[in-house]
Amino acid sequence: MAGSRKRVVVAKSAGFCFGVQRAVDQVLRIAEREEAKPPSERKPIYTYGAIVHNDTVVTALKERGVSVLETREELEALSGGIVIIRAHGVPREIYELLREKGIETVDASCPYVRKIQRLAEEHTGRGEKCFIVGDPHHPEIIGIMGWARGEITALPGPEEAEKLPDGGGERVLVLAQTTFNVDKFKLLIDILEKKRYHTNVINTICNATFERQEEAKKLAGSSDAMIVIGGSSSSNTKKLFEICQSECRNTQLIQTVKDLKLYSDEAIRNVAITAGASTPKEIIKEVLTYVRNEF
Repeated sequence: MAGSRKRVVVAKSAGFCFGVQRAVDQVLRIAEREEAKPPSERKPIYTYGAIVHNDTVVTALKERGVSVLETREELEALSGGIVIIRAHGVPREIYELLREKGIETVDASCPYVRKIQRLAEEHTGRGEKCFIVGDPHHPEIIGIMGWARGEITALPGPEEAEKLPDGGGERVLVLAQTTFNVDKFKLLIDILEKKRYHTNVINTICNATFERQEEAKKLAGSSDAMIVIGGSSSSNTKKLFEICQSECRNTQLIQTVKDLKLYSDEAIRNVAITAGASTPKEIIKEVLTYVRNEF
C-alpha cells in the first residue's frame, strides 16, 4: 500500500447543500410520522420525481416506503396519499392539479429555486422577455419555465447564445439554473451584450454552487488525481466534473466507491475529492477511507 505517501484532501463544500438536506429531511419526517401510526391509518408517500438526483438516496427512501411518481398521468391517477414536491421544483400546473384533487402536498422545493420561479412569474407577467440559462431538459428548468406568464426561453450555454439573432436593444431578464457553471454564465452574458441585448441580469446561481465550483477548481489545479462523486443524472455533479477535468486530466466521476479505478502510481502524490450537492456524506467517507487505505 502506498497510502502513507499520498496526501488526500476532501473539499469542505463536498456533499449535501442546504436545499438537498432540507428536502431529504422533510421526506424523512413525513416517513417517520406515518411509521408511528397504526398500519391501517398510514398514508402512502410519494415524491413527484426523484426528490434529489442520487440513486443511493432514492433507494434508501424507497426502503422507507417512499415511492417515486414520474409523470403527470401518475398524479392524475392518485386518489389519496401524500405527495412531496422534489427539491428541483415543479411547474405551477402540478400544484394546481394536486390542489384540485385535494391531495396532501409537502413542498420540498429548494427555496432558491422557488425564488427563481417567482422572478420568472413576476417579470414575464409584466411583459418582459426572459432567458433562463440552463439545461432545458432538467427538472429545475422545466419547473421554472412552467411558472412564466409570458415569453421565456431556455439557453443551455454560450453556444446557443451565439446563435441568437441581433438583439437590437431589446430588454431581457436573464436568470440562471442554481447549479450552472459560473464562468460559462459570465461568458454567456458577454455574448448577449455583444449581440445588443439590453440585459437585466439576476445571478441566481446559488452561493453554495459558486463556492463548490471554486474550491473544486483550486483543488484540481493542485492535485495529481481528482475524484468527483455524484449521481449520474446530477447536473451540478457533471459541471463539477467538467471544471475539475479542465484543471486535472486525471479526474474521475463516480457514483460510489465501487466505480473507483485508481492504480498505485509513484507520480500521484496528491489526491483530492469533491462531491455533488446530492451526495450523502456516508458515500464520501467510504471513498475517502478506500483511497487512504488501499491506494
